[in-house]
Amino acid sequence: MSAVIINGKEIGQEIRKSVEKRVAELKEQGVTPGLAVILVGENPASQTYVRNKQKSCEAIGIYSELIKLPEEVSEEELLDQIRSLNTRESIHGILVQLPLPKHIDEDKVIATISPEKDVDGFSPISVGRMILGQETFLPCTPFGVMKLLEYSGIDIAGKHAVIVGRSHIVGKPMGQLLLQKDATVTYTHSKTKDLPSFTRQADILIAAVGQPNFITKEHIKPGAVVIDVGINRDDNNKLIGDVHFAEVEQVASHITPVPGGVGPMTITMLLFNTVQSAEKSLSQDKSSKNM
Repeated sequence: MSAVIINGKEIGQEIRKSVEKRVAELKEQGVTPGLAVILVGENPASQTYVRNKQKSCEAIGIYSELIKLPEEVSEEELLDQIRSLNTRESIHGILVQLPLPKHIDEDKVIATISPEKDVDGFSPISVGRMILGQETFLPCTPFGVMKLLEYSGIDIAGKHAVIVGRSHIVGKPMGQLLLQKDATVTYTHSKTKDLPSFTRQADILIAAVGQPNFITKEHIKPGAVVIDVGINRDDNNKLIGDVHFAEVEQVASHITPVPGGVGPMTITMLLFNTVQSAEKSLSQDKSSKNM
């Protein structure tokens, strides 16, 4: 029996409708949510990602501002640009498109973004708050995965979740979010010996290893939920995931496709975080006026 397909496009659209409604409510109160995106250099993939983010913002009424900087921009010039955006009241979210040129320290750049505008959820302060279970902006891709599981009616509590991958952007925060929903979490990675012996224990398997068709049916326990975070291109330039979809679909109970699974959710949760930031800013303004 084939697995149930978890449709990220449909779930993302459902969430975007509610976000669009919140944008309209903010505008009625004189606030337009604003997202600033900084793009350094001419990386074609980065340009495509940024274009998609801008289109998505405009579609639901979020103000989107693109700041393009040359590849050779100095680190200090980039940091000054971020500091300027930190002080602008009309900008509620700041996103620096990664990767950055090698002469720029990504960690320093991310740490310079105000935590109140860190809608990517990457800053050390945001990550610390997330681990402690405090209110903060959650990293968009793991946040999107959690929404996919929620909207698909998949109970997390008490389940064994196995994550393949340990990046700061996906793998590590993914495990923390699942842990907070009472899953038992195992991290695996490129140095894990006998990987299938771990992945076959998973009730929920998250593949975020960055290798095409890496996860095959031999890795899957029958009836497992399989979430494919990978985005790769095959020899024909076709988008494929980290999971061998045709094989795993026959074993899993639920599976996300690539494209159309996790991808649409990442941008959706970026919009969600930006609107949440604008709402928080408005609430703080009202509080300060009433003091």
